Amino acid sequence: METSWRWGKPVNFMILALFIMYSLIMLKLLFIREDYYHWNKYNYNIIPFHTIKSLIYHRDAYNTDTWVKNLFGNIVLFIPLGVFIPVLNRRLLRVVRCLLVIILILFLVESIQLVTRVGSFDIDDIILNTLGAIIGLFLMRIITPWLTR
Repeated sequence: METSWRWGKPVNFMILALFIMYSLIMLKLLFIREDYYHWNKYNYNIIPFHTIKSLIYHRDAYNTDTWVKNLFGNIVLFIPLGVFIPVLNRRLLRVVRCLLVIILILFLVESIQLVTRVGSFDIDDIILNTLGAIIGLFLMRIITPWLTR
């Protein structure tokens, strides 16, 4: 299996440009925040589904904006990651390989947030982000037969 798609230089350039734009937007959303997102102490969650259950079971305690951003935003924002990874490297169209790369990237992002105290390390973010990337990967796998024609 080849590592790149044969779409020609203009299409490859456009894909790379879109990926760079997506990466810059995600860097802004994840790491460049107002001062009130910086924590004086480490906040983290290493218990899978703890935050997710809290948001679902106690949703009346959260405003809709917080609830939607935490549950659905963490999924939707990472759908493109599941599309871009196999587009940038065709070998990563295989689910297990792609998932390993996705989880590694997401763990790195959460760890940087923990160390820089911008946001917090939350295993549930990794779970929701991975779900979004998996949706993107499966969308990519669905359209791949048409792309290779």
